[in-house]
Amino acid sequence: MKELRRILLAEDNPKDIELTIEALIDNNLANIVDVVNDGVEVLEYLRCEGKYFERKSGNPAVLLLDLKMPKMGGIEVLQAIRSETKLKMLPVVILSSSREEQDLIRTYELGINAYVVKPVGFKDFTEAVKNIGIFWAILNELPPEGKPKNDSAK
Repeated sequence: MKELRRILLAEDNPKDIELTIEALIDNNLANIVDVVNDGVEVLEYLRCEGKYFERKSGNPAVLLLDLKMPKMGGIEVLQAIRSETKLKMLPVVILSSSREEQDLIRTYELGINAYVVKPVGFKDFTEAVKNIGIFWAILNELPPEGKPKNDSAK
């Protein structure tokens, strides 16, 4: 049986963390959810640095990334991720309360895979998280890590 990849949740709001994890559990997603609370911690987790230096390497199934976080915002995190060879293919879903057009445009320019505005109501929020989890953690097929690029374009 294929090992389930983890979901990385980058969120600084304790209530949103609780609701997101609850929504995933209530919908029988067995993936482990790792939570980080700021942008610096996201990068340390992904790079296996700092307190994550002993973490088994490999990218999570998906990064659920909030835009408004302390230390380093989501857009800066996304820029760093997309500039690193080992991270640039990581699926990133923005899960934010921001409806600002410039956030939407900028994050798509930087290569996000989806942008989901956090619904205000509990039922709508849990339904959105359930759909994100099912698609990105179960249905989506990820490219193998560490495989050389196809050089046939030379």
